[in-house]
Amino acid sequence: MELADILSQDSIIACAKVASKRQLLQLLADRASELVGIDAQVIFETLQNREQLGSTGLGNGIAIPHGKIKGLPCVTAVFARLAQPIDFDAVDDQPVDLVIMLLAPEGSGADHLKALSRVARLLRADGVVDRLRATKDETKLRDILTTPAEAINAA
Repeated sequence: MELADILSQDSIIACAKVASKRQLLQLLADRASELVGIDAQVIFETLQNREQLGSTGLGNGIAIPHGKIKGLPCVTAVFARLAQPIDFDAVDDQPVDLVIMLLAPEGSGADHLKALSRVARLLRADGVVDRLRATKDETKLRDILTTPAEAINAA
């Protein structure tokens, strides 16, 4: 599974203006709802419930909120580049400005884990985070995110 398969151009939010983790999760849920036709409140509650287990803020200003949704047709991603970093209770206590939300159908263990792994690998590739922070253009953001990590590391 490639990110290009689960991250459409409509899934990119550049310069999102949010002031809190709660507002961010609501923004992501609203966008995902538009894309997949699942009630935004269901998505929001799924993300909130996952965050209560432990923050999905990985450090280095990155968070990957995620969850499984009953009735979701396929794995879906939404990316947000925030206008200003926000507190996200990340493991390194640093504010977050790059967020990739992943939603997977209930019972899709392998696909969900593959998507999480793919995103984590991409965001560890040299220069990817810097390139994401250097642009506010939604098309360029998607291009950066959908370039396979192997190609980035080989360059």
